Amino acid sequence: MRTYSIIIPLYNRPEEIDELLDSLTRQYYKHFEVIIVEDGSQRDAKSIVESYADKLSIQYIFKENSGQGFSRNVGFKHAKGDYFIIFDSDCIIPPHYLQSVEEAIAANGYDLYGGPDAASEEFTDVQKAISYSMTSPFSTGGIRGKKKTLGGKFHPRSFNMGLSRKVYEKVGGFLITRMGEDIEYSIRIIQQGFQSGIIPDAYVYHKRRTSFQQFYKQLHFFGRARINISRFFPQELKLVHTFPALFLLFCLSQPLWLIVQLITGLPFFYSSAGLLLVYTVLIWLHAWFTTKNLYIALLSVRAVYTQLCAYGVGFLTEGWTKLTKS
Repeated sequence: MRTYSIIIPLYNRPEEIDELLDSLTRQYYKHFEVIIVEDGSQRDAKSIVESYADKLSIQYIFKENSGQGFSRNVGFKHAKGDYFIIFDSDCIIPPHYLQSVEEAIAANGYDLYGGPDAASEEFTDVQKAISYSMTSPFSTGGIRGKKKTLGGKFHPRSFNMGLSRKVYEKVGGFLITRMGEDIEYSIRIIQQGFQSGIIPDAYVYHKRRTSFQQFYKQLHFFGRARINISRFFPQELKLVHTFPALFLLFCLSQPLWLIVQLITGLPFFYSSAGLLLVYTVLIWLHAWFTTKNLYIALLSVRAVYTQLCAYGVGFLTEGWTKLTKS
């Protein structure tokens, strides 16, 4: 039986780790340990973690703040399992998760894997809308959870990512602690010849952010991170990564297109505003079909626009910084 070390960096989120640990107590597959790395939190979760000592094989490590990537490295050094699994603290793990991972590794021999994220019925309407946006074909999230993305090979993300001990022994840990650290790590592992794959049944319920303001900040950071990754691997900056920025510029150019429309007399539905309207309606209809909820579908439209525009702003600002400093 393979053993697994679940490593979770934590920063000022004691309530979230309580929910995550509670979900781990229900795993069908029992051969695992849990390592919580408290990254210099002011509100630590030590007492919460200790309350699970009789339910889980669990370690609690407190360290000075250095970011999530380097906190995971600390977890790697203390891990005893054959495979290391990384979760974000805002995830809830379905009971079948580890069993699905065990079966997939036995069948495919993955040294590196990732899994999708999903929305739980217990999520708020805003969280469900954000989850739709991050997995929708009408946003950049549509390429998440696919065996092969538009940008090339599948790169697991650190909210739900696993790697074998031999990967760690050969490649080491994270080199950067934030700003796309998981993608940089995945690329480096794949370049060393290790097999990467997605395990569709190894999904997690990823709560992400609880408001659109928080979601905007997160996606703005993701846009910056994509440029940061290109500092290490220039070839990994693909055309598809520019789409949110192009969408943002298209939206910002609407006043200019309105002037053109007035001058040329172009019918509305052939104008840029008409294209945006069609795009918006398609998002709404697809979200309604997917979520079976009219209100969540309306929120999903806002979530998609928030995602694309926030990513685009982050991408453009960090890209400008890179250009001016090169």
